[in-house]
Amino acid sequence: MPLQTAPITTEDAADLRRFIGLVPDPRGLRGRRYPALALLCAAAAAVLTGARSLIAIGEWIADAPQPVLGVLGFPADPLTGIRPAPHAATVRRLLQRLDGDALDAAIGAYLQARTPPPQRSEPPPKPALRAVAVDGKTVRGSRTATTTAIQLLAAMDHHGVVLAQRQIASKSNEIPSFQPLLDSINLKDTVLTGDALHTQHGHGAYLRKRGAHYLAIVKKNHPGLYAQVRKLPWADIPLDHHTRDRAHHRDEIRRLKVAAFLHLDYPGARQAIQVVRRRRELSTRKLTIERVYLITSLDVFDATPAQLAAWIRGHWGIENLLHHVRDRTFHEDDSKVRTGTLPRTMASLRNLAISVFRQNGETNIAAALRRTSRDYRRPLSALGLT
Repeated sequence: MPLQTAPITTEDAADLRRFIGLVPDPRGLRGRRYPALALLCAAAAAVLTGARSLIAIGEWIADAPQPVLGVLGFPADPLTGIRPAPHAATVRRLLQRLDGDALDAAIGAYLQARTPPPQRSEPPPKPALRAVAVDGKTVRGSRTATTTAIQLLAAMDHHGVVLAQRQIASKSNEIPSFQPLLDSINLKDTVLTGDALHTQHGHGAYLRKRGAHYLAIVKKNHPGLYAQVRKLPWADIPLDHHTRDRAHHRDEIRRLKVAAFLHLDYPGARQAIQVVRRRRELSTRKLTIERVYLITSLDVFDATPAQLAAWIRGHWGIENLLHHVRDRTFHEDDSKVRTGTLPRTMASLRNLAISVFRQNGETNIAAALRRTSRDYRRPLSALGLT
C-alpha cells in the first residue's frame, strides 16, 4: 500500500523527519533505547557523507559531536546530560528489519515534496510534461548460496531524482511490479519511458487511465505490433529531427521520423517513431547502424520531434545517473550485506543521497560526497534537519 502522508506545507516540506517518522518501527517495545527516527536520520546523513557500509555508518554516528546527535534526535542521559551514540549493531538490527516498501514510500514522498516548482516568467498554455524513466537493477552482492540476488525496480525523473522503488519478487520479473511501483507517484502530465520489456498492453492502458503518456519501444517480442510499425512507409516520411554528437570515442548521428497513425494495436497509441542511429568508433572506424521503433500516446500537438528525441535518449539516464553511480561511487555490487532487508535498505539510502544531490544541482556525486563529509552540518542541512 502507498504510504499515506498528511498535506504538505511550505514550512515542513523539506524536513526528512516528517516522512521517515511514518516508517513503522519493527522492534519490540521492550528495550528500545534509541528512537528509530533518530537512527534512520543518522544513517541517511552518514550515507550523504559517503558511508558505503554499516560499519562506516556506525563510525560516523560514533564520531558525531553532541550537538549533531541532538539534532538527529538522540536522547540525553538525564543524569549527565550526555547523548550516548548507538553501537553499530543497533543500527544494523533496525535496518535489516525495516519494511522496505514503507521506507521507499517515505523517501519518494520526501523527494517529491522537496522538488521545487519550475520557475516560469509566465504561465504556459498547458502544463509542461515531466519525463520519468522506469528500469530495474540487480544488487549482485546480495546473492547467497541458497538465494538469488534481489532485484529492484525504480522510477526516476530524467533529472536524476528517484521517485519510487520496489523490490521484484523472487522467481518473477519487472512486469508485475510496474503498476504497484507507480501507484505512489502523481502521473498527471507525465511521460513514462521504459525498455521493450514494459511495452505491455496492460501497462499502456494503466498509464492512460492515470493521465500519463508513454514512449514505448517496440521489438520482436511483440511480433504483430513490430511488423505493423516497421512496415510503415518510412522511406516516404520526411526527416523530423537530426543530431550529431562526438563523445565516448565515437561519432554518432541520430535521425528521427514520426508518423501519426491511429490504428496501432496498442492502448491510446497516436504516433509511431523510427530512430536510426549510426555510430562510428573513432579508434577502429567500425560503423554500426541500428533502427529502433517506438510508439507513443502523444500526438503532434503534445510534443515536438526534438522533445521526443530528448526523452528517448534521456531514458538511459537512469543507467548513468543512478545505477552507474550506485555501482561505481558507492560500490553497491561489492557490498556483502545480505541479512534481511539490508540490501534494499542500503540501496534506498543511496537513492536518497543521489537524489538530494541532484536536486541541489550537483553533477559530480563523488565530489559532493567528499564535500559533505568535511562538515557534520552539511548532511543535516541537505536533508532539512536543521
